[in-house]
Amino acid sequence: MSPEPGDPYVFRALRHEDFPRLAQWLAEPHVTRWWDAAEVELAAIAQAMKTGETLPMIVEWEGRRLAYLQTYDPHREPNHPYRDQPVGTLGLDMVIGLPDDIGKGHGGKIAASLAARLFEAGTKRIVIDPHPENSRAIRAYEKAGFRFIDQRHSLYGPAHLMALDAQIEETDTP
Repeated sequence: MSPEPGDPYVFRALRHEDFPRLAQWLAEPHVTRWWDAAEVELAAIAQAMKTGETLPMIVEWEGRRLAYLQTYDPHREPNHPYRDQPVGTLGLDMVIGLPDDIGKGHGGKIAASLAARLFEAGTKRIVIDPHPENSRAIRAYEKAGFRFIDQRHSLYGPAHLMALDAQIEETDTP
């Protein structure tokens, strides 16, 4: 996904040559606190690249790789805990790669930028589920417009389920 005018973020498909950098990111302490071990995550991401279960992407900013994210359709998985969300919902998982890049507003801005592009393509709702103790991520997603839905138990543990809905344009009817 190319950047929109004025949008500094470039979203592109994850490539196999990104795996060494992704492995580095997944081993960072600010990531390991919330994600599984790097080798477990890398294996799942590689599998997702084959099956299309998720859409793994790299986010670039100022010509360098900044973050990893993936989107998924909870309705494609028979027992996914978010199947109760409306059809047209996509889930989002994201990690800012390096410690020097966290706390600078990228998380919320990336989420908002991706949301705008997904909504333009027809997505109706985006859900994201940070751990309830991950206050930094929760604040970032709130700044992007996500609102709290409820506490859940996801496939990976406790989740603070948040959603952002596409704006439905009202049309004048005679």
